[in-house]
Amino acid sequence: MKRQHFDAWAAAELDAVESALSSWVPANAPAGLGETMRYGVLDGGKRLRPLLVLAAAQAVDGEREAALRAACAVELIHAYSLVHDDMPCMDNDVLRRGKPTVHVKFGEAQAMLAGDAMQALAFEVLTPEHGVPAALQARLCSLLARSAGHAGMAGGQAIDLASVGQPLAEQQLRDMHRRKTGALLQASVLMGAACGPVSPAAWNALAAYGDALGLAFQVVDDILDVTAPSETLGKTAGKDLDNNKPTYVSVLGLERARAHALELCAQAHAALARSGLADSSALALLADKVVQRDN
Repeated sequence: MKRQHFDAWAAAELDAVESALSSWVPANAPAGLGETMRYGVLDGGKRLRPLLVLAAAQAVDGEREAALRAACAVELIHAYSLVHDDMPCMDNDVLRRGKPTVHVKFGEAQAMLAGDAMQALAFEVLTPEHGVPAALQARLCSLLARSAGHAGMAGGQAIDLASVGQPLAEQQLRDMHRRKTGALLQASVLMGAACGPVSPAAWNALAAYGDALGLAFQVVDDILDVTAPSETLGKTAGKDLDNNKPTYVSVLGLERARAHALELCAQAHAALARSGLADSSALALLADKVVQRDN
């Protein structure tokens, strides 16, 4: 897939995801909850995780309905995590995706409930009454739950909060980010792959791709936190430094962190090369996009 074809594919898929999310995130939830949920998930964000789901599903000729639902479910989990992460009891941030954070606009209680509802909605989206085989529904739910819970994202967030002001070795930092950020990115790839026929070798290669990509994303995130302005990031720049959090930049230094991001991108490409998949070009271009992004 050439770059211009990729851009057209990505634009079409993003439109499909946005339309599906707009349809599935209810506006009429009680007491303004629907408005809060929609504010937290619609009209913003890079949508990297949904694109990874859809690119992996395309690479294995997966079922479209299941893949689109998986893409939206992953984004709902990601969005809920941001809503909670921005709250005063965690990172206490006031800017997300270029607009006031959910708790700033709607209050802390409503933000907490919106995040709870978005998490539950993710699994509702994955389990329709028709259109997706029950066994595939269960597989997708398992992959998503394991990546979002104590062994994945939530566990990583707990380590992150406990590590404020504490020196971490590179291995400890890698373990934290494999959970906090990497697990959901890897799950996005594997949920897409689960939507179609895939050999054990290809599955393992895609898992390795997702692992490398997840770490690369976090390394670049840490770099941008100290090099990009808030206006470009769409969130408060320098937040990790201000909060005395360990990052790849604080542990490795800026230049080594940049080199490490490129190394991880190369590992992701090498994993795709051994996957045996006929066309993984969209996944390859997404890896490049992660490392080359400026927000």
